[in-house]
Parts: sequence; structure tokens; C-alpha cells
Amino acid sequence: MRSAGPTIAGRRRRRPRAPWAPWAPPRPTVGEWRPDSFRMRPIAQQPRYRDPEAVERALARVRALPPLVAPGEVDALRALLAKAARGEAFLLQGGDCAERFVDCARGAIERKLKILLQMSLVLTWGARLPIIRVARMAGQYAKPRSSDVETIDGVTLPSYRGDHVNGIAFTEADREPDPERLLRAYFHSAATLNYARALLDGGFADLREPGHWDLGFVRSANSRADYAALVTRILDALSFVEATGVTGSALRTVELFSSHEGLLLPYEAAHTAEVDGRWLNLGAHMLWIGDRTRALDGAHVEYFRGLDNPVGVKVGPSMSPADLVTLLERLEPAGRPGRVVLITRLGADRVGALLPPLIDAVRAAGYAPVWSCDPMHGNTTTAAAAGVKTRNVDRILDELRQSFDLHEARGSVLGGVHFELTGDDVTECTGGPQELNEHDLSRRYQTYCDPRLNYAQSLEMAFLVAKRLERRRGGAGG
Repeated sequence: MRSAGPTIAGRRRRRPRAPWAPWAPPRPTVGEWRPDSFRMRPIAQQPRYRDPEAVERALARVRALPPLVAPGEVDALRALLAKAARGEAFLLQGGDCAERFVDCARGAIERKLKILLQMSLVLTWGARLPIIRVARMAGQYAKPRSSDVETIDGVTLPSYRGDHVNGIAFTEADREPDPERLLRAYFHSAATLNYARALLDGGFADLREPGHWDLGFVRSANSRADYAALVTRILDALSFVEATGVTGSALRTVELFSSHEGLLLPYEAAHTAEVDGRWLNLGAHMLWIGDRTRALDGAHVEYFRGLDNPVGVKVGPSMSPADLVTLLERLEPAGRPGRVVLITRLGADRVGALLPPLIDAVRAAGYAPVWSCDPMHGNTTTAAAAGVKTRNVDRILDELRQSFDLHEARGSVLGGVHFELTGDDVTECTGGPQELNEHDLSRRYQTYCDPRLNYAQSLEMAFLVAKRLERRRGGAGG
């Protein structure tokens, strides 16, 4: 999703055919990697379809459809992440916990892009580094669950696994895994990418107008004045750049990449193509392995080890230093900087004890991943007043601050942040500039899965992280 000109196959006719070859599944051989060699390993978090033949028909159709991203775009992201691993760039990854088909709509896409672009501009100011924008978008339709089934009032049905698999309504018809949703996920992803590219190519990334930066949501007068001063400095800097003669597309366009959790392996294999002797998943620029599917002998690690895409790994409290090193050996034996993004999700209470030995083990093994912090998952609680899952902004910030400190103390670099967020005015996380409490959650609690930062909370998070990045580079920020 590179806005400086989305790749169209017709513009690159150096060969009589496209540079990627559609893949059809042969029988996997033990020890040999192929896009479906994961079928020889234990596989977790997969839906149980009633009609396997319908699944295969849907996957065959996905394989025949055009790729969603271009190989050159994947390579560009990998090069940028190598810079982040060296501390020469900073990764901002964010978006919905679980995308919904209904949100593949003009307004929803515009609001997601706006908050990511605004956050990246604020972070650029603080870090004085290139910001790598990776959206949890255009494919984040499947979610792992703690149980295969859900029981309500004595009725047991399959758990909701995201719009990629089944529906949210607690009815037998909606909860039945539907193979046609595999195709619907492809087309919703394609539509989202298409509109995002059009927006970015059309100047949507130009945030020089003060009206784009309404800070009325900040209740604290001191914080509002502080943030307003920072916005003024950012806009003044952009005006200065324009006055020097840098105009047009240089100020109006940015690079934005897509990502999602690579959960449904048969679907991911259908997006996998051989490109000039290497294998790429062309359904997204970057994919990640979740904390529940990272078993060393499991199907997900087997699939991801053969890809040349950038790969993220969620690192939770149960990850031992030895297992992390072994996982890096499986995924990236060559040790290329930035090929793997380690996304720690340890919780504010445990990050101080758990993160240092992970950093030390990875360094001792000679690997150079991008270290990123997901401060959301480890700080999830259940709100007593509303009876729903929530996260507190102060706890999220606490884990972020500790992660910065712990990396700096060991001569390591925290190279990115990973947020579940939305551009909408939802009420799912407590705290933040609107000072939401548990009683506010019921007002606009809209997530189908985990709670997200709303627009105001996300923008404040960017301001606070920018201050920390400014301090890291020796500036005057607090």
C-alpha cells in the first residue's frame, strides 16, 4: 500500500508474464518446505468446516485472483525494518483488533488512515527519524480464541473467530464456519487497499491544515496547551519546508503498508507465490505469528519459516529466552536485520522481570530483530461495572515507559510500537485525555473482540511517545 504509486502489473511488463507464479498445492514432503508443508505439523486455532470440498473451491478461487500487494512493496518494507533494527527508523503498527466486513466503508477507512498518519507525523517530530507506517488493516479478519465453543444460557455454539470465519450473532446459522467468507475476506481486503491507495495518492496524507488537529477532546487545560504547542511547531516546520521549494507530492504522500496475523494457514498458503526463486505471501506486506500459535514444532512456525516477507512474532509472558532464540533460528537462520519483528506483550506488572533476559539472550545469539512493544494485550482486565474487557491508558503507558528504559539500560533499541486502535470515538479503554471510567464503557463499546484506543487516546499516546523519543535523541522533551 505504498502511496507514492501503487504497483500495477501492467506497468512492469519486463517479462511476458507477471513476476509471480500462482501456486497449486502438491502433496507435501517431510523436511521440504512448500507453502502447504505446514499440513505435516500440529495446527492450532483453525475453524472446523462441515464441507471441506467447499473450502478447497474457495481457496482455489483465491489462488486464481490477483495478488493484493506487489513483491517490490514487500521488499521496500523489509529494507525499512532493517533500518529500524539499527535504530535508524521507528515502526508504528496499529489498527483494529479484529476488522469487520461492515467497516470496509469510506468513512471508517478514512478515519483509520487519519489517526495513523497523524500519529506518525507526531512521532516523526519527536524521533527525527523516518516512521514506518504499518496498518493492521486489509486482512485482519480472523482472531484466535481461548475456546472452540461458547455457551450462553445452556446453548453451546462455535466461538466467533472473526468475520473471516463466521458471524458474531449467537445463532447456529451465523456461528457456522462459512467457506464463502474466505472469498469475502479477499474482496474486502482488496477494496480496503484500493481505497487507501486512492486516498493517499490523492493527497489525503497532507495534514498541514490546523483544522485536522482538533484538540477539544483533551480535558486537561495544561495537556491541551502542551499538545497544541507541539502541533503548532509541527505545522510551522511543514510550512518552512514548503517555503524552501519542497511542494507537491513530497508533502502530500507517504508510504503505508498492510499487515495482519497469519492465522488461517490454508488461506495464507493461497496467497503464497514464488517470486524470482523466493516465496512471498502477497496477501499483505507483513504478517505476524500470534502468541497462541508460535509453538516451535507447530504449523504456523513451519509456514512462516519459508516466507521472505517481514514476519512479526508476538512474545508473551510464557516465552522463555531459550525458546525465543530457537524461534529466531527457525524463522531467520541467516540473521538478517529487521526480517523478524519481536512484538513483546508482557504487561506492566511483569515487563521489568521478563524483558531483560529476552533482550540478553537475543543479543548473545547474534540476532538483530526489530524490538517492538505491544502494551495492549498484557494489560487487559474485566471491568466490574460493565462486565466487558477493557484496558487502562495509564497501564499501557507504564509498560511502554518501562520497555524504553529496559532497552536503553542494555544498549538495545526499542524500534517500534504496536497498538490496537481505531479512528472512531469509541469507549473501550479507560483513562486518557477524556478521562473515561468504567461507567463510560457502555456508551460506545463496539469492538467484536478486544478493546481499542479511540481517536483521542491514540493521538495522546503519540504525543507521549514522541516526547520519549525526543528525550532519547537528546532533545528537551520530558
